[in-house]
Amino acid sequence: MKRVSAVTTKKRIVAVFLIGVLIFTVIDIRLGYVQFMIGDKLMGQATELWTRDIEFEPERGNILDRNGEVLAENVTAPSVVVVPRQIVNPKQTAENLASILDISYDKAYAYVTRDASSVNIHPEGRKINEKQEKAIRTLDMSGVYLAKDSKRHYPYGDDLSHVLGFAGIDNQGLMGLELYYDEKLSGEKGSLSFYSDAKGRRLDRLADDYSPPEDGLDLKTTINTKVQTIMERELDLAVSKYNPDGALAIAVNPKTGGVLGMTTRPNFYPENYQEVDSDIFDRNLPIWSTYEPGSTFKIITLAAALEEDVVDLENDHFHDDGDISVGGAELHCWKSGGHGHQSYLEVVQNSCNPGFVSLGQMLGTEKLFSYIHNFGFGQKTGIDLQGEGNGILFKPENVGPVELATTAFGQGVSVTPIQQVMAVAAAVNGGYLYEPYIAKEWVNSKTNQVTEKIEPTLKERVISESTSKEIRNALESVVAKGTGRPAYVDGYRVGGKTGTAQKVGPDGRYMENNYIVSFIGFAPADDPEIVVYVAVDNPKNTVQFGGTVAAPIVGNIIGDSLPAMGVEPRTGGLDKEYQWPEQPKVEVPDLMGLEKKELSEYMTNLSIQTSGQGDYIVDQEPSPGTKVEQGSKIRIYLSENNR
Repeated sequence: MKRVSAVTTKKRIVAVFLIGVLIFTVIDIRLGYVQFMIGDKLMGQATELWTRDIEFEPERGNILDRNGEVLAENVTAPSVVVVPRQIVNPKQTAENLASILDISYDKAYAYVTRDASSVNIHPEGRKINEKQEKAIRTLDMSGVYLAKDSKRHYPYGDDLSHVLGFAGIDNQGLMGLELYYDEKLSGEKGSLSFYSDAKGRRLDRLADDYSPPEDGLDLKTTINTKVQTIMERELDLAVSKYNPDGALAIAVNPKTGGVLGMTTRPNFYPENYQEVDSDIFDRNLPIWSTYEPGSTFKIITLAAALEEDVVDLENDHFHDDGDISVGGAELHCWKSGGHGHQSYLEVVQNSCNPGFVSLGQMLGTEKLFSYIHNFGFGQKTGIDLQGEGNGILFKPENVGPVELATTAFGQGVSVTPIQQVMAVAAAVNGGYLYEPYIAKEWVNSKTNQVTEKIEPTLKERVISESTSKEIRNALESVVAKGTGRPAYVDGYRVGGKTGTAQKVGPDGRYMENNYIVSFIGFAPADDPEIVVYVAVDNPKNTVQFGGTVAAPIVGNIIGDSLPAMGVEPRTGGLDKEYQWPEQPKVEVPDLMGLEKKELSEYMTNLSIQTSGQGDYIVDQEPSPGTKVEQGSKIRIYLSENNR
């Protein structure tokens, strides 16, 4: 038997020891790396394997008008969930679901036979309507469930559709305010996390982790639903009457820049946006559309001329023979033969193109274009909606005598409606150019506490108060004595300006008998509370003038909006000058208490419609003092007794 020497044994022991030390060192290093370097990562991965998450959707915030009226809200709309293992008769269930949800049988059968614990029928089974919900509940199919869900609802239908926009099937904002403020409206998802074993069974020894959903904030806007409803009504009537290619209306508070109303034609129902062409809902005309403004732009030329003191409206005069020669070109007045000798105030009242060319020439290119830029043209206004246009102005190096002349009366430049509204608001509010805005406050839906308040943003002051006052007076005279007479409102002082802009065709040339007619008005003229702009694109079967088509619409909007806003009537304004075939309105007399036989002396300009029996008048409609068109009907109520 071979003996192992002590030396050899010792060497072997040392070798084994060193190998052991090396192994333990590697293990220690590995344990240290796992513990300190990647421990958190591995723990997270393990937790993911053990946990199961159930998500809870937050409630999307409502959108409200300035008075708290709901413009966009959430309503219950259940979604269909199928548990295939619980379905007793897959074929019959598939037939029923296919019929109710309007999908093919094969698709429905694939859902009900899928190898899964539960199946969401998407998108046809998401947020179903009341009729579909009733049908599913009536059939009471095994394995088919209705999960609680909600969808966006717009109580005012297609009103304000381009401003509100819409939300998608997962309540995500896709357009308008819904998109612009999606992050604040949508809130944060919640979840319930519980631990389970490899077979999915819940481990009750470990505590669940619950994170509640955080509902979205409510958005209170500057919109006044009363004003908005009036605007929608008037545009609907205009579309019915004139069948235009398009139409738009905007109303703002000139003292803050807050938008009171905004609407576009054609419009759409936000809840059914999938049913209309994207060209309709993608184009919010008041902020997107750019076109030559026409004579409404003359307000800017007027403001510049008055601020620079180059003209005295009362004492300076201009002779208009129908055209003016500039740089070899003949620029014409809209009135054949011109307006003759007139003061510059009459130039404004008559919207005389040659007169405004002379104002542009007195100002010069540098000054006129500096005012145009200061009033916000050629740049976005910053309104809190997506898709705003910039407009197009001449580059300074390309402005010659003709370009200066045409710009002075609103031709050759392109602007957006919102730019015009904000510029005119600045011209009449004392000279302050504000940034238009719609979001007014953010409100916690549970506590009703205001979490954020949006203050008006003043960009700059563009003219003085004295110039602004002179502009207000001049534009009030346009409505009382000039081209804007159809916008006159009895009892209120209204100022404004007409616009008739020839459209440019695809070939770059002006189109024949195809105009965008517009009117921009404000009231009360002594202290403006509202500025309204209306534009109608290519109205049919009418004379295409802003004073003929758009001015009456603005007059109706202002006349109905001011009382709805609580604005008191005014005195001291200019009386309207009537021209044939116009006739002044007559005041309804106080008939109550009179005998029927006394009516003849009061009714020379009015007709009578009676109700009831007797000789005494006990009530009447309209009320005394109301001004109505000559020949209007007055309803009186009779009784046997004078009481």
